[in-house]
Amino acid sequence: MDPAVLREDMVDSLEHEAKAALDTERVALAMREVPREAFVNDERVAYADRATEIDGTTVLAPSTAARLLEALDARASHSILIAGSGVGYTAAVLAEIAGAENVQAIDIDRNMVYAARRNLEQAGYGGVLVDRRDGSRGFPEYAPFDRILVEAAAVRPPRALTDQLAPDGRLAMPMGATEQTLVALDAGGEVRERHGPVAFRPLLLEGQQPGRPERNRTEREDREFAERNARRRHGWEQEWIDWEAGRQR
Repeated sequence: MDPAVLREDMVDSLEHEAKAALDTERVALAMREVPREAFVNDERVAYADRATEIDGTTVLAPSTAARLLEALDARASHSILIAGSGVGYTAAVLAEIAGAENVQAIDIDRNMVYAARRNLEQAGYGGVLVDRRDGSRGFPEYAPFDRILVEAAAVRPPRALTDQLAPDGRLAMPMGATEQTLVALDAGGEVRERHGPVAFRPLLLEGQQPGRPERNRTEREDREFAERNARRRHGWEQEWIDWEAGRQR
């Protein structure tokens, strides 16, 4: 069947109230334009609403990609960062919305970076910049961003990413560990919207590759946060007292 017809059918089904994955016309129009078969080689599954494994990474089901894009709420000319480029499909959809020159995508897996670059070029979105970076550290050279999309889960947004948001920026990500919720946060890291339960792989550590035993980045971040909190002043400390000498300085 003609891929263009399959795309139309896919988006129509995502707009249907039974799935209700698509709410905004600009996201729907963008998904109608992007040839998903350029990112999922098997046309039999490219437009099926299910996740697919390619080269050790999960290609999001169309409905999941649509939910991420709706939560992100990207607009024309927005500067956008995607942490977790995957095969490049969501980057292509965002390029349709904001312009390819406004979209930057990063991934910790070098193979995925190469795959995303190749797929985006072949699909006509070669203007999207894809680089190998630790997703939790963002892309400070191109900050600030109006929108940041994180395609991996963490218990809280990485501080480097919220720091790279524009003052009125928005970050969409799966938040949680065993139970995750798709959320939209502001530049202060405060949750502004919740978009229902999701299930994503955790954000990978620097040097870690898919397929190896997962080490949870959030455990390390939680420990560091707890240590900082333990050292925080609680109001009763009196550093001006020399306790050993038993006298005030």
